[in-house]
Amino acid sequence: MSKPSLSTRDLTIRFGGHVAVNQVTADFYPGTLTVIVGPNGAGKTTYFNLMSGQLPATSGQVFLDGADITRFGAARRTRLGIGRAFQLTNLFPHLTVIENVRLAVQSVAGIGLNIFSIWSSHKLLIERALHYLERVALAERRDSYVAALSHGDKRKLEVAILLALEPAVMMFDEPTAGMSVDEVPVVLDLIHQVKAESKKTILLVEHKMDVVRSLADRIIVLHNGTLVADGNPAEVMASAIVQEAYLGTPAHV
Repeated sequence: MSKPSLSTRDLTIRFGGHVAVNQVTADFYPGTLTVIVGPNGAGKTTYFNLMSGQLPATSGQVFLDGADITRFGAARRTRLGIGRAFQLTNLFPHLTVIENVRLAVQSVAGIGLNIFSIWSSHKLLIERALHYLERVALAERRDSYVAALSHGDKRKLEVAILLALEPAVMMFDEPTAGMSVDEVPVVLDLIHQVKAESKKTILLVEHKMDVVRSLADRIIVLHNGTLVADGNPAEVMASAIVQEAYLGTPAHV
């Protein structure tokens, strides 16, 4: 097996007397899509926040390609190759769709991030931004302001930005949340494509079991902040602890 690209060791965070994530140890590998499941309040998004740097750990460590990045903030982790799409969209609402993606493309190209600079002459940057918009079926909305987009289109735009950042580790927090039935397949197909075309490490937090079954190579289960199961989808979903803790039903049902 290849070396893990992302690892956590005894990762823990406390809010007052509440332990939201409790000594979670896990390795995530290139070419593998891992789905993190668990009931509401299990600590899934908090665990994501600890790995991507939005929250500082109370104790434990985070490693990227074997290097300890525990003390690094979110921006530095992004530059090192951890890309994150949020459960709630994290966009520039008063810029256009293509300007949002162009910022990501420009960042990867190392040109700088002055959003007021004249960039229309950068043909290659525009073409690259359009490439990602086409992948999420948003090219026709390129000149729309983000504030005017539907929730589903905002989620698709966030996926386009994540793709444009070209991270080695891609993290999706409920990527289909709030989308219409017609919009969901676009994002799921994209994730399938990324998984098939590359050796990226992909992590998802997801509630929808049809999405979990269609995408997961591996499932880990959190319950009350603790990792309670980790393995291939069939075994994990059939386990008693998942049936009871996640599905809320006895194992024989």
